[in-house]
Amino acid sequence: MKKVIVPILLMLISIGILTACGKETSSNANEGLKGELTVYTAVEEELLPNYLESFEKKYPNVELNIVRDSTGIITAKLLSEGKHTKADVVWGVQASNLLKLDQQNLLQSYSPEGIEEVPGIFKDKNQESPKWVGNVVTASGITVNTVELEKMGLDVPRTYEDLTDPKYKGLIAMAHPASSGTGYLQVSTWLQMMGEEQGWKYMEDLHENVGMYTHSGSKPIQMAATGEFPISLGLVYSGVQEKQKGAPVEVHLPKEGLGWDVEANAMINKEDTESDKLAKAFLDWAISDEAMKEYHQAYGLATKHENLPTAEGFPENFEDLLYENHDLNVSAKNHTDIINTWESKFAEKAEPKK
Repeated sequence: MKKVIVPILLMLISIGILTACGKETSSNANEGLKGELTVYTAVEEELLPNYLESFEKKYPNVELNIVRDSTGIITAKLLSEGKHTKADVVWGVQASNLLKLDQQNLLQSYSPEGIEEVPGIFKDKNQESPKWVGNVVTASGITVNTVELEKMGLDVPRTYEDLTDPKYKGLIAMAHPASSGTGYLQVSTWLQMMGEEQGWKYMEDLHENVGMYTHSGSKPIQMAATGEFPISLGLVYSGVQEKQKGAPVEVHLPKEGLGWDVEANAMINKEDTESDKLAKAFLDWAISDEAMKEYHQAYGLATKHENLPTAEGFPENFEDLLYENHDLNVSAKNHTDIINTWESKFAEKAEPKK
């Protein structure tokens, strides 16, 4: 059973999971778990049904209240609500943002089953009492509409340097880093990769060619697919998805290294511990083999992927292309300063807010 409620800012998708005739029988232990669990997430809306299917089968008597929005909005909402939040769990929110929540003591330590199988780079460095663990790596690449570029007589840009060529003026769309985690991971990576001075200089040059900074991380890719902006910076996953739908796009992975972050999960630190048992069950499931298979197929790089085949549409060396020196703690620590500087320089081309 599903019921969908849309408040002013967030879409609340309440997924009531009920025992029904003909459903696969669960273990007695799983059937014994009952109640409601509120999960805040930035997982793309179209992926939620596939992701949650195995949880529904495993815990038929748990009702999930899924509150879904972009990473930036979910993080701001949690920071605003503080210890009074209704959230029990945060799922699929970029780790650099979870680190901001941890700085405000909003995360509770928990080691989900299977956490030892997740490489250290993709989980909390505090191994004794980890606050978060990643489930999938999100990386940013260049997606281009080859048909539109051919009409314009333009070559396909394949590197970050290529994107600053004046011939691409007004043709690029990119996610706004203040409202989109996708946008922020790219900006943060450039600053760490190139250094502060050169990183900001690069973004000033790029800005000359940007037509719009969107508030949705996936929208630039969709714009490239339709030809509205033939060049986009965004998640590799989104570009691959549009290509699989039949759009005339190609996804290019810059040789300089891919901006990346980890979509991660954590338990909210609350005085009310009534839902703790359900929260832990959800976090165990969130890095289970069943969930990892779905993450890997969608995004191309689950954090537990050693026994998984290369996802359709992704290169075999995808992991090797990630910028290896990207420090998520530095990204979280400098978030406010980076956003303030970015907005002072580039906000004039931001997509109007609805």
